[in-house]
Amino acid sequence: MAKGLNKVMLIGHLGNDPELRTTTSGQSVANFTLATNESFKDSSGNLQERTEWHRIITWGKLAEICNQYLKKGRQVYVEGRLQTRSWDDAKSGEKKYATEIVCSDMQMLGGQREQGSGQSSNENNSQGYGHQENSSNTLSQTTSPSVPMLENEKDDLPF
Repeated sequence: MAKGLNKVMLIGHLGNDPELRTTTSGQSVANFTLATNESFKDSSGNLQERTEWHRIITWGKLAEICNQYLKKGRQVYVEGRLQTRSWDDAKSGEKKYATEIVCSDMQMLGGQREQGSGQSSNENNSQGYGHQENSSNTLSQTTSPSVPMLENEKDDLPF
């Protein structure tokens, strides 16, 4: 039987500065919202635009990096998985749900103007940050040059 796949990849702009908290066990967690835009033509042929808002959660070192470097309006690439959590509303007693993206990898995009730091555009544009979750079946990798790996793989090719 095939395994399931729960993977999300988004490019968008931050709707707010990340909010960093620490759990009772001492682990860092940051939350922020991400806006993605979609353009389409309606039935009359007019160009329309729709914005979708996503709740993003980051953990550990990645949460600290997001808190330090990301600001409202910054364009980023995030990768992770969907997670829905539920709770009982204290006021109404109703069961409430929230679907979020648990981010395992983040890459800052955009030009010098959006960065807000003293680093040059080339330094920040290629930075990727990964976070390995505590589950044994989840593995994420930080972005790294793959040229040496490709050179080694050439030796194994049959042609």
